[in-house]
Amino acid sequence: MAPSLVLTGARVVLPGGVVDDGRVSVEGTRIVAAAAESAKVVDVSGHWLVPGFVDIHNHGGGGASFSGTPEQILTAIRTHRLHGTTTLVASTVTDEMDLLVRQAGLLSELAEQGEIAGIHFEGPFISPCRKGAHSEELLRDPDPAEVRKLIDAARGRAKMVTLAAELPGGIDSVRLLAEHGVIAAIGHTDATYEQTVEAVDAGATVATHLFNAMPPLGHRAPGPVAALLEDERVTVELINDGVHLHPAALELAFHRAGASRVAFITDAMDAAGSGDGRYLLGPLEVEVSEGVARLVEGGSIAGSTLTQDRAFQRAVTVDKLSVEDAVTALSANPARLLGLFDRVGSLEPGKDADLLLLDADFALKGVMRQGAWVIPPQLA
Repeated sequence: MAPSLVLTGARVVLPGGVVDDGRVSVEGTRIVAAAAESAKVVDVSGHWLVPGFVDIHNHGGGGASFSGTPEQILTAIRTHRLHGTTTLVASTVTDEMDLLVRQAGLLSELAEQGEIAGIHFEGPFISPCRKGAHSEELLRDPDPAEVRKLIDAARGRAKMVTLAAELPGGIDSVRLLAEHGVIAAIGHTDATYEQTVEAVDAGATVATHLFNAMPPLGHRAPGPVAALLEDERVTVELINDGVHLHPAALELAFHRAGASRVAFITDAMDAAGSGDGRYLLGPLEVEVSEGVARLVEGGSIAGSTLTQDRAFQRAVTVDKLSVEDAVTALSANPARLLGLFDRVGSLEPGKDADLLLLDADFALKGVMRQGAWVIPPQLA
């Protein structure tokens, strides 16, 4: 077991607000109210302590994909841990059903080992009109039997399925997911406002990367954006990389939904934490140039190269969100969605010792996961 540790002097972001000159005590893998007298004391004055980030929508990083081999998956996980994501849901992309079933089995094993928090299936049950970086010939209607096949393959580790509820079988599939405790997320959809309202009433609770891959907000045809923003039962995903959303759109969504209903995600693909070049997203080839990923054929934005430390820093320095609201969107809200808030998402006694050390400019200077340093404190 790791030695007891006390981090002192930081500005600590707690559920009740920011505590100046605060302290966080760690015993083994958990945060405790008070550490043993023999605990090592580390002065981190001039820094922030925030909970580890929770990413519910992530396709890969470090040159590796969650659609790859176990070794590649672990590379992607480690890449995002180095950027502050201590809890991560692995997202798949549209592919042949037998390949998705096989990948679900592999990912479920890693979930059972505690490497990931579960599986998100983004596709194949999405609209060809709003397919984004998904292979059109592999798309299919959300037949509940097919949806059930995927969640069964995940062996209880399926956390979320993104689908276009206006397609045949869509509403029945939303109900099926809700009945099985799996999040039904509305995304890659061409739904009307009325169809989206019906989907939320049937049990959908997440908007997959709001604004992206759905009809724009219109004054006569408000579409899914208005329906998803207005309903208190829905959490909206936002990709805060400065590419997917204009700052005014992010501000509109954040302030309409409120801090309690936003989850910042990366939607990262292989190039996150890596660099420019050619990559694959599922079966499709992607060109990354100056950090922006686009399909080679057609030019559609193909996920992001975002990491959550950059999303956080942008939130508080560019978007001018409070640190507390940024922590809520990056840690607490996604943890609640996953049903993990009793373990992660805030710095409270009894929870996993997942915490991040940030300097005064909100640059990442230390990462702890379950009491062990992934990046030891860089205090110089």
